[in-house]
Amino acid sequence: MNRRSFLFAIVLAFLLSAPLLAVERFPPPDFETNYSFPTTTVPPPRVDQYDYIDAAVLLVALAVATLLIYRKRCRKGVFLLMLLSLAYFGFWRNGCICPIGSIGNIVMSIFDPAYTVPIVVILFFALPLLAALLFGRVFCAAVCPLGALQDLVIFRPLEVPRSVEHLLRLFAWLYLGLAVLFAATGAGLLICRYDPFIGFFRLGDHSSTLILGASFLIIGLFIARPYCRFVCPYGLILRQLGRLSRRFVTITPAECVNCRLCEEVCPFNAIDKPTAPWPQDQFVSDKRRLALLISLLPILVATLAFAGTRLDGILSRSHYTVQLAERVALEQSGVVPDITPNEILAFKKTGRTTDALYADAAAIRRQFRLGGGILGAFIGLVIGLKLITLGVRWRRDEYQAHRAACLACARCFEYCPVRKK
Repeated sequence: MNRRSFLFAIVLAFLLSAPLLAVERFPPPDFETNYSFPTTTVPPPRVDQYDYIDAAVLLVALAVATLLIYRKRCRKGVFLLMLLSLAYFGFWRNGCICPIGSIGNIVMSIFDPAYTVPIVVILFFALPLLAALLFGRVFCAAVCPLGALQDLVIFRPLEVPRSVEHLLRLFAWLYLGLAVLFAATGAGLLICRYDPFIGFFRLGDHSSTLILGASFLIIGLFIARPYCRFVCPYGLILRQLGRLSRRFVTITPAECVNCRLCEEVCPFNAIDKPTAPWPQDQFVSDKRRLALLISLLPILVATLAFAGTRLDGILSRSHYTVQLAERVALEQSGVVPDITPNEILAFKKTGRTTDALYADAAAIRRQFRLGGGILGAFIGLVIGLKLITLGVRWRRDEYQAHRAACLACARCFEYCPVRKK
């Protein structure tokens, strides 16, 4: 499919999906008394057309970013688009709808038939992924407000060793797995709950995350985009699609002269160096190590899967039903006889029996036991495949942008002497 056909299909799907936008399914009751609804502490739902404007702006921004990176090769244009995206998606739209947080919404809609996802959330989730599959991480380059905010504070970036990067990125894989597990079991939207920059976008509305966001920005002075590289779960998905992308960033339009300027200017350690000749004795030893790692992969997966099933008690306490069951059990045992939380009072007014509550809590714990095992196996698979990947060498004769790690920021374009000729 060429670019024109792809854009036409996206626009057509966008227009045909208009009737599917979620609306208020259960309007408030009409009381006969003079009851007035209290003022909410969160903004009311936005008007439908604004959501579609957001999706249209996202589509246009992705298209413009692709044009600036691959056709114009212009860092100044990418930087300007990044500022506009930060102003619009970040401060004007308060960081919502967010493709990163939409992971939880999509997962909840899969496991909970009663949960409905607005079509605009599906678009925000899918459009950057389609763009990454076709053109690499253009969303990270100039459209993501979280990445843009971190990009602005890069002062004196330090090079992080590749081995340390791989180790730190394991946290992002764990974060992604936990976010999927929590959403699938109904424990909540973990990514939205711990969004580090929502407090900045909403001007202190989420004061509890301001310290977390400020910490990332301080670290970002010296470690470029730490949240994007080592925490962001959506970025992990974009990384994998970037490996398969139809087009990818090339530093030089012609033959590389190995000047190393691109390596020095890239703050994300996303430039692969030319490889040295591979001695025969090292080749044999590396083959043996690779065979050993492949044979150990099933053992690692099974071990971490078993360990994950033992965490059901800890993980399940994040679910409200389990928390309520434990509080009711404590209240019935007389451990806290003088304190009756509002949650327990509300539960008693529902008329449900404690046995039903305990049964629901036990079922949720079983879900976490199964989900914890799957999560452990998933992390074991990630660690094993990462070790195997590190044991494989690829031959390179010139400096190249790493397909997965490259954020398509276009910095290397400005410093390449071949481009200036």
